Amino acid sequence: MQFIDLQAQYQALKTSINARIQKVLDHGQYIMGPEVLELEGKLVEYTGAKQCITVASGTEALLIALMALDIKPGDEIITTPFTFVATAEVIALLGATPVFVDIEADTCNIDVKKIEAAISPRTRVIMPVSLYGQAADMNEINAIAARHGLTVIEDAAQSFGAEYQGKKSCNLSTIGCTSFFPSKPLGCYGDGGAIFTSDDQLAKAMREIRVHGQEKRYVHTRIGVGGRMDTLQCAVVLAKMEHFEWEVEQRLLRGEHYLGLLEGLSSVQQPVIRPDRTCVWGQFTVQVENRESVLDRFTVKGVPTAVHYPVPLHLQPAYQGICRTSGTLKTAELVSSRVFSLPMHPYLEHAEQQMIIGCFAD
Repeated sequence: MQFIDLQAQYQALKTSINARIQKVLDHGQYIMGPEVLELEGKLVEYTGAKQCITVASGTEALLIALMALDIKPGDEIITTPFTFVATAEVIALLGATPVFVDIEADTCNIDVKKIEAAISPRTRVIMPVSLYGQAADMNEINAIAARHGLTVIEDAAQSFGAEYQGKKSCNLSTIGCTSFFPSKPLGCYGDGGAIFTSDDQLAKAMREIRVHGQEKRYVHTRIGVGGRMDTLQCAVVLAKMEHFEWEVEQRLLRGEHYLGLLEGLSSVQQPVIRPDRTCVWGQFTVQVENRESVLDRFTVKGVPTAVHYPVPLHLQPAYQGICRTSGTLKTAELVSSRVFSLPMHPYLEHAEQQMIIGCFAD
């Protein structure tokens, strides 16, 4: 059994993927080839955002977004401690301060009710993470930001394809950033990512930063990075986009099936999906007590699992002394000791799901 079955996906999409890759091999434009612009157009169409800038990774997307906002040392960025390290890493790389706010116990997303208390005169950005594939309460976050003159960046690395009040993730705030890492809901065969915005000036800045700050060849108007997404990776994502709506539907169905199978299991805390949004299940994550003993049962049965995430960021060694915490982060600390993720992908069979959930009873 595969935790994420990329082989099954490739076999289903093999003809399209191979043809797309072959086309790039034939024209030989491996950097900024025509597939880059084509993919950006299709991503704009899908999300409804006005502008899309493909980049080298989801991490690079966040970094370039912050650079476009001219984030400097001493600035503060409010975010969650319960996420992959890249969210805070890009803040620290620019010399800014990650300010961690606790999470909701049921969704594991940032607790919107605690954001305003974290705002200081140095705050520039609120960066919620659409964890496990479900957006945080973006309308309320946007309202808080508007009251305080802040910018919102949605870290949508896990949620491309999800919806919040009828709008697509990545088009819920001033800037949205996603990842095309292979295991993501829409993934390539290496690293890749994208930035979304409807602000033309920000889009222009981010396009320049992506290519070493160039406005035109050898004219560098700002500090930049080598942040382009390879043409071959764009080709892979273009092929996958042909079937992406179907894959999202399958993810939703498998999520519902898991939730149904978990009903009545008092030892397992199910993930909660708010009624005004969908979740594309970047991970299907549950909470249990005595996690290690539970994981042992899955190992014996040959069922792969993963823990996303075992140590909240404010407790990571690298962030000691360079972050700020707002209030206690007890929920994040508790949840990190209880969570683990089950296999989830569009090709997961119902019989496999039943066997997986059966491991809890053994």
